[in-house]
Order: sequence, then structure tokens, then C-alpha cells
Amino acid sequence: MEKQTNFIRDIIDDDLKNKKNDGRVHTRFPPEPNGYLHIGHAKSICLNFGLAKDYAGLCNLRFDDTNPTKEETEYVNSIIEDVRWLGWDWEDRLFYASDYFDKFYYYAQELIKKGKAYVCDLTPEETRTYRGKLTEPGKNSPFRGRTAAENMDLFERMKAGEFEDGARVLRAKIDMASPNFNMRDPVIYRILKSSHHNTGDKWCIYPMYDFAHCLEDSIEEITHSVCTLEFQNHRPLYDWFLDNLEIFHPQQIEFARLNLGFTIMSKRKLLQLVQLGYVSGWDDPRMPTISGLRRRGYTASSIRKFCQRIGVAKFNSTINISMLEGSIREELNFTAPRVMSVLNPLKVVILNYPEGKDEKLEAINNPEDPAAGVRMVPFSREIYIERDDFMEDPPKKFFRLSPDREVRLRYAYFVTCTEVIKDEKGEILELHCTYDPQTRGGNAPDGRRVKATLHWVSAAHAIDAQVRLYEALFLKENPEKTKGGEDFTVNLNPDSLKILKNCKLEPSLNTAKAGEAYQFERLGYFCVDGVNHTKEQPVFHRIVSLRDTWAKIQNKAKSR
Repeated sequence: MEKQTNFIRDIIDDDLKNKKNDGRVHTRFPPEPNGYLHIGHAKSICLNFGLAKDYAGLCNLRFDDTNPTKEETEYVNSIIEDVRWLGWDWEDRLFYASDYFDKFYYYAQELIKKGKAYVCDLTPEETRTYRGKLTEPGKNSPFRGRTAAENMDLFERMKAGEFEDGARVLRAKIDMASPNFNMRDPVIYRILKSSHHNTGDKWCIYPMYDFAHCLEDSIEEITHSVCTLEFQNHRPLYDWFLDNLEIFHPQQIEFARLNLGFTIMSKRKLLQLVQLGYVSGWDDPRMPTISGLRRRGYTASSIRKFCQRIGVAKFNSTINISMLEGSIREELNFTAPRVMSVLNPLKVVILNYPEGKDEKLEAINNPEDPAAGVRMVPFSREIYIERDDFMEDPPKKFFRLSPDREVRLRYAYFVTCTEVIKDEKGEILELHCTYDPQTRGGNAPDGRRVKATLHWVSAAHAIDAQVRLYEALFLKENPEKTKGGEDFTVNLNPDSLKILKNCKLEPSLNTAKAGEAYQFERLGYFCVDGVNHTKEQPVFHRIVSLRDTWAKIQNKAKSR
């Protein structure tokens, strides 16, 4: 990929020019292990690791595991897998905030000694009241004047487990009149008597993110701490901690997070979808998680390309999801083998084709890749076509199969419908056709032309499969926008998953393996499901349609 220019790279270029940080570039990707990573995290991953790669620097993978009540080893393992799958390597630089808990405690003591931190006994409700409002300053806590010795004693007793959860906190002593709420004596330690996934029961007090984050960056000697825009108002606090502790001071730089239309990017709300059963799990192919996209059939390279294309900006905006789909569609156009599959089958009997006969016809694997070669597909007297490819009484611009009309079967023959067989209710059971044996390969020696070419599958050789079709998980471009304070789940799309159980696939797919992608001709790009697929019961997902359909979806959303 080409090296891009953006405001972060301009900052780094200027730092290197001025020999700041001894010419080093050292970044980090610091997820909290309280959920699975999503496509928004992929942007941050590619940015941080990409900067390190392009500037011959380093990038750490670090877990900000400061809240044991929400973090799990399952999430740690999933994050490691996702970052590695995206193609990035942190070498031996895998760290945890919890690795530094002893150092954090020491730094908190240093702030107490300097008169820059104090133990506060206010309840959470009282703290909020004392904090003030946007239009008025806050009030000093009545415990703000405690001596350093008193604060040190109380803080040590907090660590020893003497007090209950919420009874006391350690706060930074900054400015209760600051227009920036983050500077109004923020909490930097709280009591949480909860077991930690990494440190067990060693600690019952845990640092707040704002306190831990800057210290982690400093300890690891990060040069450029790249964060999303919601941390912009936290930067003065980031700087305050490092300046008052007089330790190595990285530069925090904020960029716009990824907002994707018809998608939720909150890990808390994604967890809600999982817990309430709206999706089958974090890796449900409708989810914007990296594991969900991977199971859906997206490749790491297509996601990296998408992240490169959307670029890095200073202002929030919403990206059209068609850009994400376009990245995988473009890749699979060149890499995915073509096959024929019928999702809604209608049987066709070719009356003048010999009974008991079958033959092998040559089919192109990928016209965009000459090296992909050809395969042989079986043809026989009975085949399946898509039910939508036939109309008994077609409108003027319908050119596919209808009574007495001739069409081409892909790679095979010209056929003409001669009879429609129905049941007692008038439902079409099958079609009877004739074929022209002189048109083998799909061309007529007399030069006559037909207006439609249909895909098909030999009935005698077809594989029965389940195919899952996906639409957007939400009906609104901004799913969090609701009326009257309703929960965002009111915007869920009830038709986001459609399961087709009677699909017919050409026999070459009998050896398809989990994760492999194919173009089902005329239908879209599909991949083998990595969870439920078996040889006895094949399961395929539609990754993406052959063409962008989001314009229609957006118009529907606007009309609601």
C-alpha cells in the first residue's frame, strides 16, 4: 500500500526533522479487554501499527485492564487473535496495564507527597453535586485539606482492604473551577473488591483509565499516543499527571473515530445484542466485530485496504458502509473462483436429452485470472434453475425463461420452455424444455442470439446446502437515534438474516473448506461458514452482493 499523508504523519515528520525523541517512533494499540474488537478498532490498529511500520519504529499491543468487573480472559484472547489475523506483529511487546499496578501505586503516593492528591470520603452522589455544572464552578471537597500524612495513611488502608467498595477514593487535587470537567479533581483510584483476570486477588484498589493510560505510555516510552477524539478533552489531564510526576512525556494526538452507517460501534451495546440473543454471538456475521467480519468472509487485506481508503481526519463523520463492502468485492473479483449455485431451485426436465446420460462441460474458474484455469461441470437431463429466472406471463422487459422462449444455459446449451407443470393449487412444480444439441458450450452455429443466460446445476449431481443471506442489522443509518428515549434495539432489522435450506450447489463445492470464498455466478460472493459447516450439511454465507445495493437501502431508511 502507498504511504499516505495526514496530519498525524505531518506531526511525526516534524518531530523527526527536529530530532525529537532521539528520532524514535513508538506507538501502541491499547484496547480494554471488555469485549471483542470491531471495525472501528481495526482503523486504530492499522493506524498505530502502520505508523510504526512506515517509520521503522515499534508498536506495542497493550491491554488497558484496569476494571476487573468487566474484563475477561476470553476478550484478551480474542483481541490477540484479531490483531494477529489483521497481519500485525508486536513481537515481544505484549503488555498489560496490570503489569504496572505496583508502579501506579508508587506514582499515586508521589502525588500525595507533593500535595497533589487526597483521599475523599464523599459518596458518588455528593461528588457529582460538588462537581458543579457547565455554567458554574464546582466546590472543594471538605476532605481536600487533609494532610499528606493523613492521605498516605488512608490510601495504604484502602490498599489493605480496610474499607468497603465506594467508601473512599483517591482524587487528584487540580482545580474545581476549571471549565474542563476532567480537571475538577478527578478520581484516580477507587476501591473494587473484585478478582482480576491477570493479578487475581492481589489488589482491591484499581486505577482509573485516565491515570493509568498516561503512565503506561510513559513507562513504555511511547512517543506518539494516538487516541480517538473523545479523549481530546482528557489531554490536559494526561499532561497534568506526567508534568507533576516529572516523568517521560509522550505526545497525545487525537483523530476521528470510525462511524459506519447502519452499524453500532459501542462495545457495551454490542454486548447487549449478544446477551439478549439478538445475534448468535460476538462472531455473528451481521456484527461489525472483526471476528464477525472474518466469519462472514472478509479478508484481512480487504479490511486493511478499507482502513487506508477512509483515511485519518480530525473531525467525526459517518462512512458509507458501501466502502467497506467495496473493498472485499474488489478483492474477491480477482481471487474468488466462480461456481454455479441455485438458491431457490426450480426443476427443469429437458425432454429431448437422453435419459441416463450425463456429460462434462468446461467452465471458466475466474475470467479475471487466466491462471485460475477451468473446471468440468456435469450436465444431465434434469437440472435446477433459479425460480426467479422463470415467469409464466412475463412483463415486456423480462428476458429470462418463459413459455416458448429460448435462453442460454451457462457453458451448456440453448433451451426452450415447452410446458409448465403445476400442482392442484396452481403452484409451479417443474418446467419441461427442449434443447438444441448444436449449441454445446452456449453458442449457436447459425449465429442466432438469445437475450438471457441462466446459471444452473445438474439435479443428479447437486449438493444440498444451507445458505444464509444477510442484510443490515439496523434499519436506520444512525441506529442510536430513537424517538422518546427508546432503546436502540427498536431499530433492529427483523429481516437481517434469511436462511435458505434447500439450495443446490455444483459438485465442485463438495471439497470446499471453512473460510474459502467463491462467487456464486449472478448471485454474489459467498464463503464457507467456519462454525456450522460440515461435509454432510454444507453452510455458506453471502459475504456481499455483486453490486452495491446501499443506495436503495439508504433511501428506504430515509423514508421511515
